[in-house]
Amino acid sequence: MKISARNRLKGKIVEVTKGATTAHVRIEIAGGAIVTASITNESVDELGLVAGGEAYAVVKASDVMVAVD
Repeated sequence: MKISARNRLKGKIVEVTKGATTAHVRIEIAGGAIVTASITNESVDELGLVAGGEAYAVVKASDVMVAVD
């Protein structure tokens, strides 16, 4: 796989929950943190995503906000 995005987080899929049209895919990355992605059910099927499999969470954002109390 080649991709221009630099924010690639490799991990293990811990859960795939399909809804009517959208699925939530939970990926455990280094340090035990969980990243959750909302993608189409069709994408889940095309990529063959299942719990226990490996995947990358690819984060693409134009900016990141920081806040404090």
